[in-house]
Amino acid sequence: MANPFDELADAFTVGGYRLGSVIARLTPAPISQGAVSLLAPGVALSLRKRRFMIERHLQRVDPSLTGFALHRASQQAFDSYMRYYTESFRLPTLSAKHVLKSLSNDGFHYIESALELGKGAIVALPHLGGWEWAGRWMAEMGHRMTVIVEPLEPPELFDWFTKLRSDLGMNVVPLGPGAAPAVLAALRRNEVVCLLSDRDIQGNGVEVDFFGERTTLPAGPAMLGIRSGAAVVPGAVYFTSAVDGHHCVIRPPLVFKKIGGLREQVAAGTQALALELEGLIRRAPEQWHLFQPNWPSDPGYAEMRARTIAE
Repeated sequence: MANPFDELADAFTVGGYRLGSVIARLTPAPISQGAVSLLAPGVALSLRKRRFMIERHLQRVDPSLTGFALHRASQQAFDSYMRYYTESFRLPTLSAKHVLKSLSNDGFHYIESALELGKGAIVALPHLGGWEWAGRWMAEMGHRMTVIVEPLEPPELFDWFTKLRSDLGMNVVPLGPGAAPAVLAALRRNEVVCLLSDRDIQGNGVEVDFFGERTTLPAGPAMLGIRSGAAVVPGAVYFTSAVDGHHCVIRPPLVFKKIGGLREQVAAGTQALALELEGLIRRAPEQWHLFQPNWPSDPGYAEMRARTIAE
């Protein structure tokens, strides 16, 4: 998971996250969600570049969004992301009963069917809604999980988030050279692997059409699915209007066509995934937490890619 609010990175240190976690855990859910609604407009106002970027992305999803409707949808994206953090902070203290009853699902049988084959399952997700809650829910259902996440700076912050997710029952693997072997090993153990797939963080992905414009998405889900034989199922987790309410949608497994060589199969599979992600995001675009440049036409995209290469 990336932190899109990097303008606050210097001020919001590890101590800030820890303090936020303590406050969230001590605050009843209705009050914390109400506080998020009050604080989010100020956060959005202070992060004008991020508001501008999410508005660009929202108009890709729905070109008819303009004026007040666009402003409202972008504000809801900030509300949603702050709710994500608040819930993540509270999750380790919640009972299994509460977590299980607070998530409904549509299509979870696709994951169960994949696990029955003994090759594991790859869940390809967009940065949307409350995926951390679904991770805890999966762990409470008895499924072992491995999640690939983007390293955060400073390292102490990454370690803190790693412990948070480990406490929820997830095996956390940082994105990088060791990620693919770790995923393949997890699949051999018949685990569920979760990959956030709507942003090419490393800059070495596959070119696709995504919301009507060319960009790149990570090749990992298709590549790993083809190599391992594991099912790749697109999915998303949505906030509902209920306090702590969530709804998970899992789509049928991708079908990898045997065309050409591995490169062509991965390209076709990634394009198929892009289309599925579009459908999932269109269900609730205001819950999409993508505040970074993601298409070559986005301001700052070239500079972001240059930094990625330099690193």
